[in-house]
Amino acid sequence: MVLSACGAKTDTGSSTAKGVEADTSGDTVKVGLLNSLSGTMAISEVTVRDSIRLAIDEINADGGVLGKKIRPVGEDGASDWPTFAEKAGKLIKEDRVVATFGCWTSASRKAVKPVFEKSRSLLFYPVQYEGLEQSPYIFYAGATTNQQIVPALDYLKSQGKKSIYLVGSDYVFPRTANKVIKAYAKANGMKVLGEDYAPLGSTEFSTIANKVKAAKADAVFNTLNGDSNVAFFKEYKSAGLTAPKMPVVSVSIAEEEVKSIGPQYLKDQLTSWNYYQTTKGAKNTAFVKAYKAKYGKDKPTSDPMEAAYTSVHLWKAMVEKAKSFDPEKVKAAADGVTYAAPEGEVTVDGPTQHIHKTARIGRIGADGLIEQIWDSGKPIEPDPYLKGYDWASGLS
Repeated sequence: MVLSACGAKTDTGSSTAKGVEADTSGDTVKVGLLNSLSGTMAISEVTVRDSIRLAIDEINADGGVLGKKIRPVGEDGASDWPTFAEKAGKLIKEDRVVATFGCWTSASRKAVKPVFEKSRSLLFYPVQYEGLEQSPYIFYAGATTNQQIVPALDYLKSQGKKSIYLVGSDYVFPRTANKVIKAYAKANGMKVLGEDYAPLGSTEFSTIANKVKAAKADAVFNTLNGDSNVAFFKEYKSAGLTAPKMPVVSVSIAEEEVKSIGPQYLKDQLTSWNYYQTTKGAKNTAFVKAYKAKYGKDKPTSDPMEAAYTSVHLWKAMVEKAKSFDPEKVKAAADGVTYAAPEGEVTVDGPTQHIHKTARIGRIGADGLIEQIWDSGKPIEPDPYLKGYDWASGLS
């Protein structure tokens, strides 16, 4: 039985026809933190976990949610998709969390999706993804395709780029994203000169770098994830390729990855996100200051971290609007909930459970920071199935 804020508690926490009951009986409520703290994705996910904890600390310092303090329960997905599903089940059934924040790769999200749906428990997913998905028990706090990939392609087109080479990790996000990219290219007079995939975690990119060089494309669209980016950009530079010769636009490299790869390998390369540490505004200044005060002045902030941080505050606002921790009531209250986030004001779209977000193209500097060189001017309404684009018909 799904709980309302009244605080009643079952004896077993077992799954029923109505889902798994969370425990709201005490003066605290548990939330799950499900991130890779080990394995190939730890380079990206550890800092996401840290930003979720920062948001929880802020909310607790301000009195909590509906008078209850938040108690985080962390689990390591270990960059392994079956482990993510196992740990999701543990958080829901044993820890009886009221919501879970986490996952990064689409493979991990798809692994846990049926777990959350069967249990009727909420997952807040913080990372940009390939779109073409909607779940009644997932809130997508990162960008969907029309808020990141399409703006990146529009930007390349505006810069006169007529050919691209596609490089990605071999799993669902890059392969689906590249289907979208190829459909866009066909409709916009852009040629795709090559398409290569490497296993997630691969460190061998000499062959791919040489193929990219030989293709002589105007730009590379990069959907590699995790520490594979370290090896790819080192090989890219070794092959004599630079941003002026053949720019790479990346959709999974943020400030934390720049630091790990080394700015010397990434100077002047492009990224497409909704937030950068350098994003202007008092809210972001405060966020960056608070994050560095808690985790170290040399620790950068990034888009997935900011989206994860924002998702916790959005959940709080949704719960307070619903006056309940009950997932069904939280979902019903979600539409139109806004939050003055570090990236700018964001709004929950109830029907899709995605977020209105501003698109931003950035250029990586020698100092490791990313400076915005273009933005969409206002938040873009989420369109996960690309229904507003004629060229995307048939993709879903």
